[in-house]
Amino acid sequence: NTSDVVHYVKSFKEGRKLLLLAPIHLEEGRLIDNKLKTLQSQGYARVKVGNKIERIEQLIGIGTKKTNLQLVIDRIIVRHNKDFYNRLADAIEMAFYEGKGKCSIEDLEQLKVKEFNTNFSLDGQTFLEPSTHLFSFNNPYGACAKCEGYGDVVGIDKSLVIPNTTLSIYENAVYPWRGESMSYFRDQLVNNGHKFDFPIHKPFFELSAKQKKLLWKGNTHFTGLDAFFGELESKSYKVQNRVMLSRYRGKTKCNKCDGKRLRKEANYVKINNRSITDLVELPINELKDFFETLKLSENQYEIAKRLLLEIRNRLRFLSNVGLDYLTLNRKSNTLSGGESQRIHLANAIGSSLVGSMYILDEPTIGLHSKDTHQIIEVLQDLRDLGNTVILVEHDEDIMKSADYLIDIGPLAGSLGGEVVAEGSPEQFLKSEALTANYLTGRLEIPVPEKRIKPKYFIDIKGARAHNLKNIDVSIPLDCLTVVTGVSGSGKSTLIRGILYPALLKHLQGHGPKALEHDHIGGSLKRIEAIEMVDQNPIGRSSRSNPVTYIKAYDDIRELMARQKRSKLNQFKAKHFSFNIDGGRCDQCKGDGEVTVEMQFMADVVLTCEACKGTRFKEEVLEVQFQEKNIHDLLKLTVQEAYDFFETHGEYKIARKLRPLIDVGLGYVQLGQSSATLSGGEAQRIKLASFLSKGNNSSRTLFIFDEPTTGLHFHDIKLLLDSFTALIANGHTVIVVEHHLDLIKCADHIIDLGPVGGNKGGQLLTVGTPEEVVLSKDSFTAEYLRLKI
Repeated sequence: NTSDVVHYVKSFKEGRKLLLLAPIHLEEGRLIDNKLKTLQSQGYARVKVGNKIERIEQLIGIGTKKTNLQLVIDRIIVRHNKDFYNRLADAIEMAFYEGKGKCSIEDLEQLKVKEFNTNFSLDGQTFLEPSTHLFSFNNPYGACAKCEGYGDVVGIDKSLVIPNTTLSIYENAVYPWRGESMSYFRDQLVNNGHKFDFPIHKPFFELSAKQKKLLWKGNTHFTGLDAFFGELESKSYKVQNRVMLSRYRGKTKCNKCDGKRLRKEANYVKINNRSITDLVELPINELKDFFETLKLSENQYEIAKRLLLEIRNRLRFLSNVGLDYLTLNRKSNTLSGGESQRIHLANAIGSSLVGSMYILDEPTIGLHSKDTHQIIEVLQDLRDLGNTVILVEHDEDIMKSADYLIDIGPLAGSLGGEVVAEGSPEQFLKSEALTANYLTGRLEIPVPEKRIKPKYFIDIKGARAHNLKNIDVSIPLDCLTVVTGVSGSGKSTLIRGILYPALLKHLQGHGPKALEHDHIGGSLKRIEAIEMVDQNPIGRSSRSNPVTYIKAYDDIRELMARQKRSKLNQFKAKHFSFNIDGGRCDQCKGDGEVTVEMQFMADVVLTCEACKGTRFKEEVLEVQFQEKNIHDLLKLTVQEAYDFFETHGEYKIARKLRPLIDVGLGYVQLGQSSATLSGGEAQRIKLASFLSKGNNSSRTLFIFDEPTTGLHFHDIKLLLDSFTALIANGHTVIVVEHHLDLIKCADHIIDLGPVGGNKGGQLLTVGTPEEVVLSKDSFTAEYLRLKI
């Protein structure tokens, strides 16, 4: 580039005479004289023909050969000052333009010529000029043309072709090659495998990446799977071939970019012999080492200095929050909740702002106690830089490491909203606030006096999806099982990815595909239903609310329809619903609000003028039970409503509301929109709906993913009581959790680890908390010892 040419000229002594030349390119069919006239009209005067410099006007009309012409851009006398370098740079830019990316410097004293080329070409092959877009799969210029940067295409799904990876090739691991008609292809490989050292008796999952690739590519001794399916495609006019192809079609890795998502030209550019796709597949700890030890020339370092600083800092931030086992090309939908949270945190820290205020809402969600200590260090570093860090948090370690604590309460909802205590940790712990009592141990979540000893188990064999290391896990029934391990150790893969879909398929005969494992067995007959109690909203409509979810609203509407005023007006239960026409406000359709769409601005939400936000027509609101109309009832908190209905003899309604109080949601309003509920509240409302069924429901296996999210110690105590009630009703509870107060109350613990990512996915220890704390390899055991 221009700076390279300037750098070269700087190496000459002052006064040295040089020529700046550019090759003359003649377009197809254009006469040389016309080209020379054009150059002359642009102000150029001389051309070098062979070794001789001629004036342009002398060459016009004499039939000069067009192959050896060079345009004299500038005659240079070297000077070492700023003005000279500026003028030289302009001339070089012009030379590259006229020479279509090529120019040369001729030393007139030593008759030496140095050529420069901005075109990327080698051995006659021209390469794309690198730009930032070439290395981005989000840009059409850099994305692989076949998969458009997704890394996946619709093609032959490898998991359907080889559904059981514990089988060997000899045992028909390749599903389409079994049976009489297709076994010819399998026999080709089985009979010739010894010629190229292919282990036909080894389970497929134990084959090396090279051997798996060979199975698809094939060689002279056998037809590979790519060629096999290619042959079916070429004869797709046959119905049986079309049927067979459809059986194995699905999402698969793009074979053009091999799932790398970039066009192949991006891999031609390398730093220290590594392309961008090589670098993003390295774990962050190895990538960090690569950039820390990168050796560059002086000129390269000057160019890359600022970029290297940013890259090293960002990798260091990811490493500091405990994510050094991840790779940069990892898809975000495969990250655990804790990993996503920490990436957001690393991004915030990476902004390197000073004098800023950071507000973090529960940064410890999804984090193991080991990871929490790393987060505390990172947050303290942020503070020490001169920033203000404000956390909304329930984690005990975070609270104890704070400089100042503000406790809001005393309880939740209408019973809260006051500052109960504030001050430094020393001052705060002396107060009588509920939080302070738990932190000091004056109040605590007790360890159960007796743990349930399980008799029945569900057995998962050969779990090896994602980072799981082909583990066998037995999950007990009729008790509280907690699956623990550091963030990214494989907990969600095991429970959400394998156990849940496999049991769903066993019970219903269909469901999402379970991730890679051998089989699931054990006491499956003892499970009649399975429920994943996650933190997704309880309803999609803005009119859905807790009281409709637990089916108590049906009874409230029946109660209102029995009143004298309703009978006079012939109101039925449906008139007290805001989901159907009749009694609801016609203007806002029972929403209580009207959305006004604004052009070029955000929509404005206004209280409905017709019903004043009450959601019902005036005549419906005139119907009262014990001086409260339907709107007044929906404004009551669950606790207030329970007391009200209990007092006035409506025990059926009170009984349905009781489970909401038991899970700690007595502060929620009956008619509160589900859109305003947190994930933890939505999860507990689902739990309450199951509790309300009592012994009537089928024996169910409940899976809870991080149910303590957003919960205070006091709420966790109530949550544990709810779990005990579910187990007493004959159900099984499995919890994926990091909170030590919940872990210590488990009947059985399954601990995965030792760390996250590729080095995790191993079964470290199982048993009661008392047995688990004896483990020397487990981080969970290390922190659990402090609690038992």
